[in-house]
Amino acid sequence: MASWVQQKARAALERIREAQEKQVYPYFRPFESGGLHTTIDGQPIVNFSSNDYLGLTTHPKVKEASIEAVKKFSCGLSSSRVQATTTAHVELEERLAAWFGYEACLLFTTGYQAMVGTIMSLADKDTTVVLDNLAHACILDGTFLAAGVPRNGCEIRFFNHNSARSLRRVLRTRERKNALVCVEGIYSLDGDEAHIGEIVEACEEFDDTVLLVDDAHGTGTLGKGGRGIHEKYDLGSRIPIVISTFSKTFGGIGGILLSDRDTVDHIKHMARSFLFSASLPVPIVAAASTILDMLEDHGEQLVAELHEKAAYMRGALTEIGFDLGESNTHIMPVMCREERKALFTHVAMLESGVMMVPITYPGVKLGEERLRLNVTRGHSREDMDKALELLELYGKAFFILSGEELAPMEE
Repeated sequence: MASWVQQKARAALERIREAQEKQVYPYFRPFESGGLHTTIDGQPIVNFSSNDYLGLTTHPKVKEASIEAVKKFSCGLSSSRVQATTTAHVELEERLAAWFGYEACLLFTTGYQAMVGTIMSLADKDTTVVLDNLAHACILDGTFLAAGVPRNGCEIRFFNHNSARSLRRVLRTRERKNALVCVEGIYSLDGDEAHIGEIVEACEEFDDTVLLVDDAHGTGTLGKGGRGIHEKYDLGSRIPIVISTFSKTFGGIGGILLSDRDTVDHIKHMARSFLFSASLPVPIVAAASTILDMLEDHGEQLVAELHEKAAYMRGALTEIGFDLGESNTHIMPVMCREERKALFTHVAMLESGVMMVPITYPGVKLGEERLRLNVTRGHSREDMDKALELLELYGKAFFILSGEELAPMEE
């Protein structure tokens, strides 16, 4: 007899099993090599769902730095940073703090852990955590964990996406003395920037209010030198806390916390996701350090090349007639607004050598299903033209461009 766990799993997997049977299940397809140009089942694929925004992950210098670090430190340090910190970790933290323009930096093993650990270290019974209603899962999870601490849990409030007016209303009516406002620099599923100037001004109007920005998708893509949304809008110290990651522009995995030294040191000694997780492997640190070298030397050129390619793709997609939602960055959701259209288009394009992963419910609301299209500096004009040709072909075939409905699938 099946246990309740097995029964629960089977019930939850009904949609997934159906998609697998119909051969339209789009996830967990194994790559056979790294980079924007890879193979799946032996077939060459151009990946347009990658977050390697500057195309530096497979740069020969980056790979060589990782190899040399493996020779010196091996793949891991077998413990947490409390007793497994290297000179490489400390040097990179100091360099990142200086490059981003903050007093101090702390490296976590993942960006997810950086966000969860930071929120849990700061939010308590005296705190209202205020979230944009499109907040990323890592922000939600950190907040929910902080709220669940017995007798010391925070209050949670949401404001309408990118609405400074809604934010002010929440800050005025909050029940706790302190407020921690959490937003993203670029929202990863919609590709729109935070209305960061308005949000900063709203936070500054209220006492005991601190702004935290998750700029994972802004690092390397926003600002003249790629430092993120605070550089683009010259906000400097007006954003007290920034969280970013190595898993996009920096070509690996790892979390970045930036703030004043006291705040960073407090989180360093309080964040359970930092204290009780294995130290970031030194080969990853070496790779990120090498990419930082490139950003220091050629950041403006690299970012400009990304923006040029994004502008080309956006112009072509718009001319064809695709709905890109609220996007105003290199992240351009191709709105299908129906699960079957998104799944069928994904499969057809993948079979033609272009990967754009579909995002469906519950990842997005019903009626907002889309393909994830990320333009990177590493994509060639030929890559983009091939994707555009296929999108137009299948956009018409599956009634995405016309807005018509697909016929029901046969049982």
